[in-house]
Amino acid sequence: MKRSRLFLVTLLGVALPSVAMASVTAGSPAVFGIHVEFVIFGLILLGIALFHRRTFEVAVTGLVVLLAFKLAFTNFHLIRHFRNEWPMLLNLFGLLIGFAILARHFEESKVPAEFPRWLPDDWKGGFVLLVFVFILSTFLDNIAAAMIGGAVAHVVYRHRVHIGFLAAIVAASNAGGAGSVIGDTTTTMMWIDGVAAGNVLHAFVGSAVSLLFFGIIASRQQQAYQPIVRDVPSGIRIDFGRVMIVVLILTGAIAANILLEFPAVGVWIAILIGATFRKTPWHELQKSLKGSLFLLALVTCASMMPVQDLPPASWKTAFGLGWISAVFDNIPLTKLALDQGGYDWGFLAYAVGFGGSIIWFGSSAGVAITNMFPEARSVFAWLKHAWHIPVGYLLGFFAMLWIMGWQPHAPHQRHGRFEKVPISSPRTDTILNQRPRN
Repeated sequence: MKRSRLFLVTLLGVALPSVAMASVTAGSPAVFGIHVEFVIFGLILLGIALFHRRTFEVAVTGLVVLLAFKLAFTNFHLIRHFRNEWPMLLNLFGLLIGFAILARHFEESKVPAEFPRWLPDDWKGGFVLLVFVFILSTFLDNIAAAMIGGAVAHVVYRHRVHIGFLAAIVAASNAGGAGSVIGDTTTTMMWIDGVAAGNVLHAFVGSAVSLLFFGIIASRQQQAYQPIVRDVPSGIRIDFGRVMIVVLILTGAIAANILLEFPAVGVWIAILIGATFRKTPWHELQKSLKGSLFLLALVTCASMMPVQDLPPASWKTAFGLGWISAVFDNIPLTKLALDQGGYDWGFLAYAVGFGGSIIWFGSSAGVAITNMFPEARSVFAWLKHAWHIPVGYLLGFFAMLWIMGWQPHAPHQRHGRFEKVPISSPRTDTILNQRPRN
């Protein structure tokens, strides 16, 4: 417990000042050189860590305090801000509660009960399950991949899932999406903004190394805590109607993401279609509502931080953004990085995607899993039992740096969407010299 507390304090000490050192808006009051918004946000995060049974109340109270401060002491425009933020917040909310219904449909389809037939009997069964989640997340939203993995684990481990393994499911879902432009919101943002799909693929190098490390350790933790079910129960009958609903939801999410950039629309159309031939587990909405609103409150707080720019693009900055993503929403960080340019996008995708796994509320997949398993909603327990996640992040990042090297790209909007131009090339220098200077 002491080590977990020390790690949390260290993480906050590194992350928040790093963000605060970035360029910020003028006119925002500061205390000892740190803007008050960062102080409030730090206290919110500390309160969530200390009072893990009251995380929702802490987040909502912090949001109210932060809003009151912004309205009273800064030139914050509430309507304008939420006019920009509401699509992202509504989409995130729709996905969280929609995928909770998906997970219940998947579990009630009896497909998870068939998994012991395909999984090895010992700890390697847990590792194969994590690899399955990793692969799912390359083409599905990481929330969906984590929820499906959680539903399988709930069955094959007889409802006793170790916190370290739950964290590994979250990490596998985030790592799997890091190298795919349709596997994570941040990589999709990069793709839409003009980053070539091939320019994030090498994030899989770091993801694979980290998965190999934390996956083996977490699987052994789980096997010692509760062995995997060895035999398939007799008399299981797959409900193919519910399987069809799961496929409809996943297909709807992918289609709506590509066509509308709003996957929640496709998810809910599929849920309503499924309700015509199978009973919908609406009670899952109540179970996931509080956790989903908690994340929305936290994301809203993060969106009001007075960050206008990041430190100069480098592998060190990308590495730091991974740690910041554990406590700070990775969507605005990714947007700032895209506006800034000059990153190796594979490194950035790995950092902001995988870094959120370090703490349970650092990613939407983590919040979704803790909606299913509330006992994991503790920062100290997460850090104590899932220490292999931050170590895996370190190993994956530096393995990628050693194998691939840092190869930054010129601002992609300047020279075409699918062309990779090293930042040190003569053409890049010409492009950068033509950019307007402030």
